[in-house]
Amino acid sequence: MRSVPVFLEDVVAGLSLPQKTLPPKYFYDAAGSKLFERICRLPEYYVTRAELALTRAHITPIARFAGRGCALIEYGSGESLKTRLLIRALRPAAYLPIDISEAALQRAARGLGRNFPWLRIEPVNGDFSRPLEIPALRPRTRRVAYFPGSTIGNLMPAEAQGFLRMTRGQVGRNGAMLVGVDLKKDPGVLHAAYNDSRGVTAAFNLNLLARINRELGADFDLRRWRHYAFYNAPLGRIEMHLASLEAQAVNVGNYRFSFARGETIHTENSYKYSVEEFRAMAARAGFTAEKLWLDRKGLFALHGLKAI
Repeated sequence: MRSVPVFLEDVVAGLSLPQKTLPPKYFYDAAGSKLFERICRLPEYYVTRAELALTRAHITPIARFAGRGCALIEYGSGESLKTRLLIRALRPAAYLPIDISEAALQRAARGLGRNFPWLRIEPVNGDFSRPLEIPALRPRTRRVAYFPGSTIGNLMPAEAQGFLRMTRGQVGRNGAMLVGVDLKKDPGVLHAAYNDSRGVTAAFNLNLLARINRELGADFDLRRWRHYAFYNAPLGRIEMHLASLEAQAVNVGNYRFSFARGETIHTENSYKYSVEEFRAMAARAGFTAEKLWLDRKGLFALHGLKAI
């Protein structure tokens, strides 16, 4: 688990920028993880349903591409239906979930262990945006990385390419990757998905401030902040912000930050890619695009990439 001093360092660095930011990886404490699970069930949030539908529809060719008996490395704690479908079809030699949230990681590992008692599960607690040490596997075991949920869209394009390159090194020459990517689409659909009528996404965004208060001794008054999300068409991304409702000052440990009325903290991006854009990025990172699966409405893509 990331230590509190690193968390503090990241928060102070982000709030010191001209456009204040907070790293989205810190959304996922226990409360944030539960809120995100609620987001995935919202009627406006199409991503989870679209990815699950395409996984169910194409599970046999997906498993054929990955290869039965492989070592499945999942970036994220992986208790979802998609993961269960994949494990059932692949019967992997080992399953290695990687997550920054130890609580979410252990909860997912216990759940999958009950459902698949034969499965060797090796949880890895860490930040998968940085190089990690993967537990030793049997020689010549094919490694397949699984990165569902369009989480790769949360990275800046240069970061996403760097992440793909790092993954290419982890899976090796005979390895592969299955990665979920949200497609470009009607901005109205995107706006609704990130501004749900029940306010769950707003609560998820604001929970980041609550976590900073709790863990870093800050004094954000959540009543003075509002969730704000919009589609930035020229950059092809949803942006999530927290907007200050009034001029105010906030203390974070020994640091003090001033906010003007209407000033925002940029908390997350969610990039949307065309099939061609993402394939070009994967190629620059050392993968060749071998397979592509889409849901019936063309909202979401699962790319099958082979290391070269």
